[in-house]
Amino acid sequence: MNTAIKVIGFDADDTLWINEPFFRDSENEFFKLLGEFESAENINKVLYKTEMQNLALYGYGTKSFMLSMIETGLLITNHKITNQQISRIIEIGKNQIEKPVELLDNIENVLIELSKNYKLILATKGDLLDQERKLEKSGLSKYFHHIEVMSDKQPENYHNLIHHLDIMPEEFLMIGNSLKSDILPVIEMGGRGIHVPFHTTWVHEEV
Repeated sequence: MNTAIKVIGFDADDTLWINEPFFRDSENEFFKLLGEFESAENINKVLYKTEMQNLALYGYGTKSFMLSMIETGLLITNHKITNQQISRIIEIGKNQIEKPVELLDNIENVLIELSKNYKLILATKGDLLDQERKLEKSGLSKYFHHIEVMSDKQPENYHNLIHHLDIMPEEFLMIGNSLKSDILPVIEMGGRGIHVPFHTTWVHEEV
């Protein structure tokens, strides 16, 4: 046991449960829906650009993703997209929100062991309602002392978090699948991080 560390933070999506593959599945359905207008490669480029432009307005999560798909559909089709196609995009987004929560292998055993010696918190990005729903369905909420759904994961966001927890940066350890969001900002502010890679990563999180 590392006695310097008092609090361990866990990311949620693709650290506790599967998430990113569902986005890839939804994207593939979206590409097929607009296949008569453009190639999947070009649709993907426009979608990603639209998502990046919308982050400051909508934040992260499936609902933001759904709005960006609708906007991309308007751009790709020059506003010729049909009401039925827009309805289908909304359906794709709702289906993703309603996906079952699939825990990663042995994650509950890890939480059980670590909770014996450390205070555990959940620190994740995304839509508040969606993340609360997934946490409730996961059955893991009982292991966490504090739940934080963050608008972003920059060093200043983590500074605010540890200030709220009343600990020093060196007393905080973050565990997550994203080097960009979960590890590097924490190290920059003086904390520690453990990177647990996941096989699928959103390009926005790559470094």
